[in-house]
Amino acid sequence: MAARCPDCDRTLVPVEVPPALREFDPEDAAVVGSCPRCLRTVALGEADVDADADANADADVDADADADADADPSPETDHDAADLPDAIPDGDGGVAVVLLLGLLDALATNRAAIQALVDHAERGGADVFLTLDRLAADSDVDPHADLGRRRRQLESLLGY
Repeated sequence: MAARCPDCDRTLVPVEVPPALREFDPEDAAVVGSCPRCLRTVALGEADVDADADANADADVDADADADADADPSPETDHDAADLPDAIPDGDGGVAVVLLLGLLDALATNRAAIQALVDHAERGGADVFLTLDRLAADSDVDPHADLGRRRRQLESLLGY
């Protein structure tokens, strides 16, 4: 069974964390789970990663069977699809943004980590503030933090 978000019970999307960013993720994990709904980030253990790989393989088989049967996906299946929002950039810059989103609960406490993640994301070609704007406007996302307010606080905190 795939790992679930502890807050909103959605299937977590596994995200591989490059070694340079592991100090900023929960428990220095090589893989974190990102919730596509509330945007929380949690460390995934090996068992969770293996379960996600098995679930993805099963989903591919199920998708092929559904395509063969011309069956429409059920609303429950659509509701629980485990993909990150389109606003999240690809690559290391996107991983930095995912980790940053998990730290937005406590800007002041996480200031140094947030600054490092913003810098890393920007070096990786990601526009953190544009991403926050797009996520705030995404009706499929119900973030754990008020992204509009956090964006303004983040700009002030980082001197942008």
